[in-house]
Formats: sequence, C-alpha cells, structure tokens
Amino acid sequence: MTRPAIIGLAGGSGSGKSTILRRLLEDLGPNRVSVLEHDAYYRPLDGLSLEERSRINFDHPESLESSLLVHHVESLLNGQAIAKPVYDFTQHTRAEKTIRVSPTPIIIVEGILVLAEPELREKMDIRLFVDTDDDIRLIRRIRRDMQERGRSLESVLDQYESTVRPMHIEFVEPSKRHADVIIPRGGHNEVAFEMVLARILSISYEHRLEDLVTPPDESDH
Repeated sequence: MTRPAIIGLAGGSGSGKSTILRRLLEDLGPNRVSVLEHDAYYRPLDGLSLEERSRINFDHPESLESSLLVHHVESLLNGQAIAKPVYDFTQHTRAEKTIRVSPTPIIIVEGILVLAEPELREKMDIRLFVDTDDDIRLIRRIRRDMQERGRSLESVLDQYESTVRPMHIEFVEPSKRHADVIIPRGGHNEVAFEMVLARILSISYEHRLEDLVTPPDESDH
C-alpha cells in the first residue's frame, strides 16, 4: 500500500478546524481519508466520580493519551488497521466501544494540541494551524457545548476562564510556530483552503510515485 500522507490540523477551540475538516473530506472523498481526532484520546477516567471528572483540566496535554495516538498513526503508516477510542463528553470518560479505522491514502490528525506534541509532529507531512479571533472562538464554543454537550452557559464560561484560555495561551498559541501553513479567519478562507487542498493532493501523488520506483539492483554496479 502507498504510504499515507499525514496531515496535522490544529487551532484553538472554535477556530474553524471542523469546517476545514468537513471541506477536505468533501473534496478529497471520504474513502480516501481517515480522521484521528485528538479528542478521542482523552485518558479514561473510570476510577473517578463524575464530579471529579468534571474538574479535570481537559485542555492540558497531560489529559490526552498522545502516546496511543502516535502508536495508531504508526500502525496506519505500516498498513495496519486500528481501534480508535470513542470519548463520551457527557460522562467525561471513554466509551466501551471503539471505531475500526483502516489505512487510507490520506490521514488527518485533528485537535487543538496536535502541533504541541513533538512525536506527533514528526509523523506529519503537512502541519496546518487554523487561526481565528478569540471572541469568535468563544462564541462558537458556547454554542457547541450548550447545543451538543448539554452544558450550561455558566459551566462553559467557568471552564473557559479557568482552563481553556490559560491553556490556549500556554500551549496552543505557541504551537502555531510549528505550522507549515497558518489559515487565518477560520474555515471560510477560500484562497488558503485551495492552496492546502492542492498541496495535500500533490503529496499524496508523490507518495504514489515513490512506490512505483524500483530501487536499482546494486549488483549491476
């Protein structure tokens, strides 16, 4: 199998990563792309009560089992399928079920902290960072957490002030320097998106060409 192209997609919470991801899936085709969300790799917290789990700083890198994500990326690069975890955000722990992910020509690793992890960055062919103003990101986070995760406005704002904003300043924003491409104004930047899409297709094509080249027989020299 052709070596997959690994795409890192980072940016602050509510920056527009999901929009970029959705558009890439639409343009590249879902059969050619596998997605590994860093959020799926939050550490299991079965030994804690729900109240204790809710007090965990989920925006700190230590809350994520990034070593497992790195292992899964390596397995996909080697042509092996993986069992991707499923995280239950309402209960703040991993679900019992997993999702089988098979190798595809393009693998997108998405999450706010994927560029903050050196071992993960080393696996990436392209590193993207979606950059959006703080106030827009906060509004989007409030809507998402209230509508999709059943959170109250007060709990969302408390978490934003206590962990989300400080961790963004300490870990997420500095990771932007590792990006190959910074996409300003979120997921609706047409020029940036078209450039990124073209580069992804180019790398995927280069990998296919590499597999077609037969190394020379040293005995002929």
